[in-house]
Amino acid sequence: MKLFATLCLGLVLRLSASLPVADVTKEDGAVQDAALPNRCDGIEFDAITPDEKGKVIFFKGAHLWKGFHGPAQLSNELFKELDDDHNIGHVDAAFRMHDPENHDDHDHIYFFLDDKVFSYYNQTLESGYPKSIQDDFPGVPSHLDAAVECPKGECVTDSVLFFKGHDVHVYDIATKAVKTKTWSNLPVCTSALRWLEHYYCFHGHNFTRFHPVSGEVNGTYPKDARDYFTDCPNFGHGGNYKIPKCSEVKIDAITSDNQGKKYFFAGPIYMRLDSQRDGLHAFPIVRTWKELTNGVDAVFSHADKHYMIKGDQVYIYKMDPHKTLIEGYPKSLKEELGIEGHVDAAFLCGDENTVSIIQGKKLYDIDLSATPRIVTKDYPLPISDIDAALCDSKGVYVFKGPSYYHYETAFTLGMARIAPVAESITPDMMGCLE
Repeated sequence: MKLFATLCLGLVLRLSASLPVADVTKEDGAVQDAALPNRCDGIEFDAITPDEKGKVIFFKGAHLWKGFHGPAQLSNELFKELDDDHNIGHVDAAFRMHDPENHDDHDHIYFFLDDKVFSYYNQTLESGYPKSIQDDFPGVPSHLDAAVECPKGECVTDSVLFFKGHDVHVYDIATKAVKTKTWSNLPVCTSALRWLEHYYCFHGHNFTRFHPVSGEVNGTYPKDARDYFTDCPNFGHGGNYKIPKCSEVKIDAITSDNQGKKYFFAGPIYMRLDSQRDGLHAFPIVRTWKELTNGVDAVFSHADKHYMIKGDQVYIYKMDPHKTLIEGYPKSLKEELGIEGHVDAAFLCGDENTVSIIQGKKLYDIDLSATPRIVTKDYPLPISDIDAALCDSKGVYVFKGPSYYHYETAFTLGMARIAPVAESITPDMMGCLE
């Protein structure tokens, strides 16, 4: 069941207590070798980049950290050429290539040191590297401070932003043209990261979010990276989360948008999965849907909008980057969907205009193209106390606690009189603990 294979943060349902700082060097509350650097002490990173699987890697000197959790390790344990024997030892800048038109380069990681560039794929240095920066990226200067990918739609074209001082060299991947801008309002970046369509300039142990085309900074910055990009005792803007055991997993709702991004809701938290290459990330629901202060009961997506159900209210948000609440909402369930009572789950298949609502042991089909909304069909269900449901190209998945039921189609679910054998959520599916 590959749909959930990368739900690697588990469904982080419970806040763990903050961990005290002990005498032995720790990160994430775990003892680590005193000789290893600890990013919880406040570190200015040399470079930051996601790998081809979405895991963000932070570099400092001869060490790196994989992801937002865990201790440092030697860089040459992953990238064997990053050692003194090969006269590298550290990197000046790094980025993951975004070139969907050229699969030979797509998702490769590029490291820069002085006037050289190194290209890695699956942690293996590619043949012919290192090369001169000018050979691979003509017009880009040497001794860089930072680099970050910028796909078309966020930049004008598929591009790479190279930072040196206050100058930003915008490299067009297709044409290899370089345009240089000066962003004096932005701090000198020692590393940069694109994360969930936002761009971050890291400097000292702080970061500043910026617009990738204009360099504009909106909001209160700088902010401490330890509050957002790593798990550190006594830091964090939303608390530390604990991965549950598989037997304890419980989700409230699941949906996907028109770009294939999936959203998993659990208590006050939602997890967003863009793709295999971007990994899964957890946030407070109110960070994105600020009016939903008490979580959700059910969610479905239709016609470029998210329908969020809580209690007897329906909130409808635009699927824009700001998740704007439609004027006039929330409205009552009765007014919006023509039903009353608690909603356990909701799902909609593809571009259809029919949403399926589950209440207890009943399933209702509601025509969203009708005004007012009307229930077109209702079916008895062989199971009750359903938590969430999702329809995708492989069928309908119905979740109940740490188990799920799979149906080939929504019609199969509606006509079923006997429940299929429940299957248990596993670590491979959701990253939960045995």
